[in-house]
Amino acid sequence: MTTEHQPLALMLFSLFIAVTLGITTWVSRNRHGSAEEFYAGGRLFSPMENGFAIAGDYMSAASFLGISGLIALFGYDGLLYSVGFLVAWLVVLFLVAELVRNCGRFTLADVVAARMSERPVRIAAGTSSVVVSVLYLVAQMVGAGSLVGLLLGNSSAAARTLTVIGVGALMVVYVSFGGMRATTWIQIVKAVLLMGGAVTLTVLVLLRFHGDFDRLLTSAAERSGHGLAFLSPGLKYGGDWTARFDFISLGLALVLGTAGLPHILSRFYTVPTARAARRSVVWAIGLIGSFYLMTIVLGFGAAALVGPDEVRASNASGNTAVPLLAAFLGGGAETTGGAVLFAFVAAIAFATILAVVAGITLASSASVAHDLYASLKRRHARQRSEVSVARAAAVGIGAVAIALGLLAQNLNVAFLVGLAFAVAASANLPVLMYSLFWRGFTTSGAVWSVYGGLVPAVLLVLVSPVVSGSPESLFPGVDFQLFPLQNPGIVSIPLGFLAGWLGTVISGEEPDEAKHAETEVRSLTGAGAV
Repeated sequence: MTTEHQPLALMLFSLFIAVTLGITTWVSRNRHGSAEEFYAGGRLFSPMENGFAIAGDYMSAASFLGISGLIALFGYDGLLYSVGFLVAWLVVLFLVAELVRNCGRFTLADVVAARMSERPVRIAAGTSSVVVSVLYLVAQMVGAGSLVGLLLGNSSAAARTLTVIGVGALMVVYVSFGGMRATTWIQIVKAVLLMGGAVTLTVLVLLRFHGDFDRLLTSAAERSGHGLAFLSPGLKYGGDWTARFDFISLGLALVLGTAGLPHILSRFYTVPTARAARRSVVWAIGLIGSFYLMTIVLGFGAAALVGPDEVRASNASGNTAVPLLAAFLGGGAETTGGAVLFAFVAAIAFATILAVVAGITLASSASVAHDLYASLKRRHARQRSEVSVARAAAVGIGAVAIALGLLAQNLNVAFLVGLAFAVAASANLPVLMYSLFWRGFTTSGAVWSVYGGLVPAVLLVLVSPVVSGSPESLFPGVDFQLFPLQNPGIVSIPLGFLAGWLGTVISGEEPDEAKHAETEVRSLTGAGAV
């Protein structure tokens, strides 16, 4: 990116920020200050609007920057992320969407607490939701630092630090002043921009190869330096038994984790009915499916046109492959066309990051206020007080995400999101499935299930190659690695389900048959749903 063209990209950045701040200001003037308004946007969104917002929430920096970068560097093995992220929505559509909308009010804990003792369940589920959200936020922060560093031609630690702090400050403003309604409209705007940018780049890549996808793959393989191995499994996950188990673990986390993500579950409460929730997911699947098909073209396009060496030279984890591809397609970074297309794509990616961090921060602050704070202050705490706590929580969560984002600057954003999915699948999914479908499930089982998945997942990450023991670790200079896999899902997900079963069986607690029957009828019919 040449110095004279940087102002154009900065102008597009500023324009999006101005538009989103305008949306936030407009919404803040028309809100009523109630918990339902802050957490669920008054439940006034249509299935199409919510579907676009769900897609906007889900198509994060990991999707746009991370997955395409992994495909550019590792070919077939990078493509597996796209498959996992998309297949996960079938679990959400068939097992979660309608039931969660009928049983809950604002958060995951509402679903579980419907038939359990509220306080211990809310504390456990709220804690888990905050941990998952912070891990997801870190990925977005890392993506922001990589993107703006490339844009400014300055990848120094100071530039990335200022970027991460700026993104954190903006997300706190969005959540604190606009709540769910502003966040939803920001997601919708971002989804439209992201789909437009992805379509534009995909068409340009295919035109380069005259619509011949086979020629695109062949060119990518030749440029990669790996030959046909670039188009076959094993380049990243096929080296030894550890890499293969890591792949299985990643696949489990991606497919099962979506149904446990707090910011995705909270979107089902922004529509008026369960039927609208299911229709929202159908809209989201159409948008998300189209987008992930395009990331495959973009990843192989970056490998064929830019080359893995240049991508790796710009960012070791491949996070800048798509912006580099955009500059090439426009005529090169030194040309006006290349600079314009680069600026356009960089601005869209930045919009993606801002929108996603707003959604995640809102979900996590809702867990702090609605679950943790309300449990400690008893359920008669006033709603307006609860909303004030949620706004304060957004500031605290933003500060933690900024600190961790600065620490993890050299990790691939798609990989970081994989860790968040693993924790969600280990801690949130088991308790959600048991609560919805197991008649004999008890409060002890629910608490055991959450902590039995959460604690092993976090501990295994801490003693994995992610944190120490390799040049790509958070702390490459030390080695306390005990667990050989980078993704803990293959161990922690079964442990979460096992802990829930064990806690129920050995507790001696009698399940509440009446509450289960009431919850079952409510989940399947919507009778009594908020």
